Amino acid sequence: MAKYELKTKLNDASVKKFLKSVKDEKKQADSFKVLDIMSEITGEEPKMWGTSIVGFGSYHYKYESGHEGDMPIIGFSPRKQSLTLYLMLGISNYSEFLEKLGKHKTGKGCLYINFLDEINIPVLKSLIKKSVATLKKKYK
Repeated sequence: MAKYELKTKLNDASVKKFLKSVKDEKKQADSFKVLDIMSEITGEEPKMWGTSIVGFGSYHYKYESGHEGDMPIIGFSPRKQSLTLYLMLGISNYSEFLEKLGKHKTGKGCLYINFLDEINIPVLKSLIKKSVATLKKKYK
């Protein structure tokens, strides 16, 4: 059986160059705001993971299946549809924040935001802090 190769790997690409390549000016501005928020909360330098994810810090995981790898503690990507925030332990742990966040959608481990001016930034910061703290506690 072939070993699965993770595509989302840490690399040396420029985060600022990547974010400056976002064509939608509002999404680009929002991306730089999220960059500042996550940098402040994590105390980590932003790094590129794969070709389109800006991540902060890293942790090593190993599943019961034997699959293992490294991922950022938290990250985001300015996707075409929305600004996507990656909460590594899943979105279901954060319902108390999501109720107060404002206009958003969710996936299993993703938070989708169209524009930062449609959400409550202090609530977003609290959600990010909780996600980072929970992950660090689990993987330290």
